[in-house]
This record gives sequence, C-alpha cells and structure tokens, in this order.
Amino acid sequence: MGNYLFEPVHDDFRKTVREFVEAEIIPNVDAWEEAEEFPIELFKRMGELGFLGMQYPEEYGGDDDILAEAVLHEELARCGSAGTAAGIGAHIAIAMPQIKYFGTPEQKERYLVSGIKGESVGALGITEPNTGSDVAAIQTYAVADGDGWIINGSKTFITNGARADWVVLAVKTDKEKGHAGITQFLVDTNTAGFEMTRRIHKLGWRASDTAELAFTDMRVPGDAVLGTVNQGFLQIMRNFAWERLTMSLGAVSGAQFAFDAALAYAKERVAFGKPIFRFQAISHMLADMATEIEAGRNLTYYALKLYKEGGQPFREVAMAKLFTCDMCVRVTDRALQIFGGYGYTEEYPIARALRDARLGPIGGGTSEIMKDIIAKTYA
Repeated sequence: MGNYLFEPVHDDFRKTVREFVEAEIIPNVDAWEEAEEFPIELFKRMGELGFLGMQYPEEYGGDDDILAEAVLHEELARCGSAGTAAGIGAHIAIAMPQIKYFGTPEQKERYLVSGIKGESVGALGITEPNTGSDVAAIQTYAVADGDGWIINGSKTFITNGARADWVVLAVKTDKEKGHAGITQFLVDTNTAGFEMTRRIHKLGWRASDTAELAFTDMRVPGDAVLGTVNQGFLQIMRNFAWERLTMSLGAVSGAQFAFDAALAYAKERVAFGKPIFRFQAISHMLADMATEIEAGRNLTYYALKLYKEGGQPFREVAMAKLFTCDMCVRVTDRALQIFGGYGYTEEYPIARALRDARLGPIGGGTSEIMKDIIAKTYA
C-alpha cells in the first residue's frame, strides 16, 4: 500500500537503500549493539551514497525530496537495530532541519553541507534532567555578553550527544517569558565549557549513543544564534511534525519486521505434529498483527501526504504517532509470544525488537502528549 503516494523513482530508491542496509548494516548490528554504538564512519558512508540529504536543497548537496527521506527511514527501521536508525535519524530529521528552516546562508553552508556529506554529525538538545515534554520549562539559560552569549545548564537523553560535532541547543534567553523566552543556538561541541558528562545506558536503542551534556560559562559568539532571539519555541515546534512522522514510519517498519520474523517462525516451528501457524490461536494472532500494521501504515501515509502538500497536520501526525508507536509495542510483544521461550532469548532478534519498540510511546512526545494534541484540535 502507499502506491498513491510514492513514485517509481522512490521505488528505485527503496531498492537501493534496502540493498545497502542488507549488505552493510544488518551483518554488523549485533556487534554494534554490544558496543553500544555504531561506527561514526557510517555517517560518512551514507553521505557518500547521497542518503543524508534527501529533504535538503540541491544548492547544499541535497535532493529536495521529502518522500525519499521517508523511504530512507522506513528501510533503516528494517535493519534490526533501532538504535542505528535513531542515530542517523537524529542527525538528518531532527538536528539538521532546524538549520534548513532557520539558519543563515553562512550557517547552512557550514553545517548543512558537511552534515549532508556525513563529515559532521549533529544533535538536538532540548530535554533536560527535570524537563521533558514541557519545553517551556527548560532551565538552561544564556546571558548576553558583549557581542556573544554565556550559556549555563545541562541537557539529557541527547541522541548523538556523545559524538556530535555540533548541537542545536534550546536555551532560555528571557527567564520571565516562558516559551516566549527560548532561543536556539548552534554550538560546536569543542567549545570551551561544553562537556559530555556521561553516556546513558538504555533498555533499547543500544547502538545509538545517548548522552548527558553540561555547559559551564560556555561563551558562544553572536552568530551562534539560530533563527531569531526568543523565537526558539516556535522554531522547535516547526519540525516536531516531521520528527513524529519519522517515528511513525519507523514504528510501522519495526512492527513489520517483527511480524515477518514471527510469521516465518510460525511456519517452521512444529508442535503436536504440525507447524504452529496451523493452530487458529496463532494464525488469528498474526491476522490481527497484520491488520494493525496496515492500519498504521495508511494512517501514517495519509499524514505524510498532508505534510508533503505543505501543511502542518498536527492532528493527523499526532494520531499517526500515537497509534503506530503503541501498535508497534503490541505487535512486537505478540511476535515474542509466538516465539515462546526462544523469543525471550538473544538467539532471535525479537527480544531486541521489543526493547527497541518500547521507546516509541515515549520519544518525540509521549503518547499522553499526543492525546492532548489531538483533543485540543477538537476544542
């Protein structure tokens, strides 16, 4: 399904990405998961192949094709390591779009060009130890200092935070104005006062480096401001729709991965003299899983269509993320049940798939926040 949305060029691109994933990522994910990071060289390799610039303007080395990036997220989610997909996604779908939309020509030339080539890696720094979904409550702050700014504070749960070359930071520049007092800064991680204080070990997404960051009297120049002073909250909101769409796309592909594995196992595993697929309890479970996946896929594709047409479909995107991320957990849990005891071991990929799926209803805005967004559109 989805043929109404994608064109033949996207089908060809999907084939190319799938071949790359199968040849250069899947054989390595077990080692990357154990190491709790994939090699930084993967960014450069994907840059060489032209995979990192799909949504970006051609003048900076991109392809200006948002649907191609959607295909990339779908195919990366099939690799069996959501952490690997998340690290790439955080760079191209979360950090770089802020520069695409709000960067100066100089910032775009410096960060987008190198980011699209995979020669530099970015991260987005919003979440703090005491602030998650409530972006307006961030406490990291900046004080004007001559022609620059002094920043103090901390961030946590930052994907790519341990290895990024630059971070888009959300910072309070007016503590009295709440969300109207937030500014974004483009900060190089080798800036004095910038510190990666610890790596965070996680239940899933293990191949992505996740870090806690601290800023102590960190001075940045005036041209480090991204966009407009005190307009950072609106800038952050601008890309939330795409971030959540990529999570929906990944959730559907992740659920499909779990379904395919469970279906193959059910046809091979024999109990009481026949494949367990022949038992109605198992076949009906698979039927329910397949139906939920297709429902999620089409809900996501509809939101993607609206987004591509230039809108900001907040309701539809929130619905897609809410349904698909919760659905992925349900489907993957059922897949593990079909595997039985083997599903609870590391011998099969389904245990990792369930660990990875569980972040979906939390990251990029929790399921509870998605429900709030949906409800408010009807107020």
